[in-house]
Amino acid sequence: MTYNDPLVDELSQYFPSERLKTRPIDLHAYSSDASFYTLVPRAVVFPVSIDEVRQLFGIAKRQGSSVTFRTAGTSLSGQSVTDGILVDLSRNWPLVRAEDDGATVRVEPGVTGSVVNHALKKYGRKIGPDPASIHAAMMGGILSNNSSGMCCGVKDNSYHTIRYLKFLLPDGRVLNTEKKEDYVVFEKECKELFSGIDSLRQRIAGDPELLSKVRNKYKLKNTVGYCLNALVDFQHPLDILAHLMIGAEGTLGFIAEAVLDTIPDKPYKRTALLFFDSPVSACDAVPVLKRSGAEALEFMDRAALRSIEDLPIAPVFIRDLPARAACMLCEYQAEDAVGLEEKMSAAEGAIALLPLIYSTEFSDDPTLQAKYWKLRKGMYPSVAAVRARGTSVMLEDIAVPVERLGAAVEDLQELFNAFQYTNAIVFGHAKEGNLHFLVSQSVATAADIAVFSAFNDALAELVIEKYGGSLKAEHGTGRQVAPYVEAEWGGNAYAIMKALKQLIDPDNILNPGVILNEDKECHLHNLKSLPVVEEEVDKCVECGYCERSCPSREYTLTPRQRIVLRRSLSRLKAAGETAVHDAIVKDYKVDGMATCAVDGMCATNCPVDINTGELIKRLRREDHSRRANKVALFLARNFGVMEWVLKTGLRAGSLVNAVLGRGTMTRLTGFMRKVVPGVPLWTRHLTGPLNIAARTPKSPDAVYFPCCMNRMMGRDAERMDSIVDAAVRLAGRADLKLLVPEGLNGVCCGQAFSSKGFLPAYRLTVNRTIAQLWEWTEQGRIPVVIDISSCTHSLRTCRPSLDPVNQDRYDRMRIVDSLEFAVDHLLPKLHIRKMDGAAVFHPVCSLHKMDLYGKMVQLGSLTVEKPLIPFTAGCCGMAGDRGFFYPGLTAAAGKDEGAEARGENGMGYYSTARPCEMAMSEAAGRNYRSIFYLLDEVSSDL
Repeated sequence: MTYNDPLVDELSQYFPSERLKTRPIDLHAYSSDASFYTLVPRAVVFPVSIDEVRQLFGIAKRQGSSVTFRTAGTSLSGQSVTDGILVDLSRNWPLVRAEDDGATVRVEPGVTGSVVNHALKKYGRKIGPDPASIHAAMMGGILSNNSSGMCCGVKDNSYHTIRYLKFLLPDGRVLNTEKKEDYVVFEKECKELFSGIDSLRQRIAGDPELLSKVRNKYKLKNTVGYCLNALVDFQHPLDILAHLMIGAEGTLGFIAEAVLDTIPDKPYKRTALLFFDSPVSACDAVPVLKRSGAEALEFMDRAALRSIEDLPIAPVFIRDLPARAACMLCEYQAEDAVGLEEKMSAAEGAIALLPLIYSTEFSDDPTLQAKYWKLRKGMYPSVAAVRARGTSVMLEDIAVPVERLGAAVEDLQELFNAFQYTNAIVFGHAKEGNLHFLVSQSVATAADIAVFSAFNDALAELVIEKYGGSLKAEHGTGRQVAPYVEAEWGGNAYAIMKALKQLIDPDNILNPGVILNEDKECHLHNLKSLPVVEEEVDKCVECGYCERSCPSREYTLTPRQRIVLRRSLSRLKAAGETAVHDAIVKDYKVDGMATCAVDGMCATNCPVDINTGELIKRLRREDHSRRANKVALFLARNFGVMEWVLKTGLRAGSLVNAVLGRGTMTRLTGFMRKVVPGVPLWTRHLTGPLNIAARTPKSPDAVYFPCCMNRMMGRDAERMDSIVDAAVRLAGRADLKLLVPEGLNGVCCGQAFSSKGFLPAYRLTVNRTIAQLWEWTEQGRIPVVIDISSCTHSLRTCRPSLDPVNQDRYDRMRIVDSLEFAVDHLLPKLHIRKMDGAAVFHPVCSLHKMDLYGKMVQLGSLTVEKPLIPFTAGCCGMAGDRGFFYPGLTAAAGKDEGAEARGENGMGYYSTARPCEMAMSEAAGRNYRSIFYLLDEVSSDL
């Protein structure tokens, strides 16, 4: 489907197709962010340089369009969606470099806050802003929204920790406050802007009432409007302009690079939950706890506590708390143990005088602390999970003076009752008077929108008029609060903001309508309805937290985008937009379905535990014809023959490579794919089948089951012996006997059929396999060891697909992963000489899902002097065989981890699944092998 759009035509002259998205599926995929607004862009562009961004500014002016920047899309107020040009910075602006021994850090907009903190960790430092979304949020958004968070307060936010800024103005001028000469250039060559900013600075300085208001507004957390404090805090117009860019939400310029001052990352902590009889008594304790040195004070009202009281990690007594009770999560931090003891000793007296109805002990146990914080952070998913289908969860954000915090909470609760928001909860960063609250609201009808409008008006009146507070403390102004900026700031301040926008962006090309908007109902337009589409994903709030763990995020679509598109299809169908609907449906077959790894890693970061892979597997099932299912069933029934055919083909291909050179089959299949795209690619690290000899000792201790992927392509590129040989040898050293069965050919866990949506074939395969394992394990007497972790997970989750007889057998069998066997059964009995130097480990997705990641850490620490799991480790994208058919998927998925692993120059590279080992070998250019080879190399016979 094509459009006659002159904007797209001009963009196509400057940007290659891989960095310019204009298909309906792409535009609708980018129509949503974490807010409750939706706009379909005209084009999505991925620039790689400042020159290209400058080019975009020129094109936008000529074509009468707009430019909106976006990194992670976790913004909550509608500031990263547009109907103009959407500029995605998440892929090509990844710089992070600690400098001055970690005292500062240099960043580009496309790196997440957690990656920045990881780079600073060895210096004992971190960035000041600590938003809850720091694992997903990128620096472009953190700076452009003036993010803060749980502990940084108003002192260590983005605005106050910026040292230097490099930015591009709408007129194409690049300025850098790190360069002294740029101050001179700005004054001489940007005279109108220079003098205009200076004039506005003097205007505030000459108005005592306005000057006082500006100073007082920023004593609270406040992200409403532009950072007018820049006109008070700085004298030189370039310093003022640089700080105006912070919190400007991309409406004044493009932030290309920043240098931030860092703060100490205090590793010593003590944390407790303190309970009070009411919000007022809890909030009245805030000044006392703040003076005692508390670093974090997180408030939770009774409704918030009720939302998490049934979680397994919640203290049982929470259920019996009084109806108006409230909780404060209190944490003290220090840079060393002595400092923490001194803090706690000083605080004990103050805490003893608080009117507590209950409290937990202050704990320095990281596991217990993590549980407390998980309870605090678990409120968002808990409320989202119980909301009515089709409604949105709106996460609001205000700040009021700390001394009036308790009264504000009670007023909010009364407001919820008035608008019948029955599931609303209040929580937040009480230390700074910053409250978040969640309400569930439908915007599907005019009546729903009228309720939403009235609630926002009532909220604005309460916060602004009664409390003199901020309508947005952390989440940015966006479209949501734009109509209320003048009401909060007053006419004089608002006029200065308008003058700033006109002065810097006179053509209004940068994110128009965000922060400043003359339409007083702009917050009621383009609201994002959430139509009911599929049960697996209807709880999704489109926050985007899932995206960082998705292997296809830079190849086709992310989990959020897959869900957004399902909702878009529903809206388009209802609106009768057949052509766009059908175009998306067509492209979704590849971008949405075929290239989804269905690995389930998206659920590990999702606040409501959505596994988008489950949706895709169902859609694949529904997409299969009866004929396709019959073919799959035939292959399942004759899997032994298929395995033999594949082994024969792999042996032949290996022979071709041996004779004509290792890359011959890769080149040959690559050429064939150009003619027939469905031909699988022979990757450089694809090897041949194993020759497996049965071992049938008397009274074996376990069954060793070599999975079909290992049987077919498990031969190691560097060793003559097989993984089976290594495993049997290791068991012998540990005085254990492994049974390697006869008749392995054709026995499979069925994962290949399950992931592709061939349910009848999967059920046949897995029932047959469980029946066979029942015999091999002597009716469940001994465990079975599975040598590919994804197959272990597949078998451990197969029970619903088994018939009653096999369900009974399954319940009586023990299925052990190779990693568990190595750590729990082999290592305690082996004589280990640690490997010198570094070794790199790749934790496959299934280890996370089976909660075995810790065992990989344990294995590394016991066998290697310097064990390394890359910080960027994630799904490799192989998904069994996806990498053979869509090599771009594994290339994109393993790019970062491969580069990190390659840079370690390890003595060995190890994992627990042959398909993933091949994918990571391609990504890193290093030979990844089974952990059994590692154990074989570092152990010896006693």
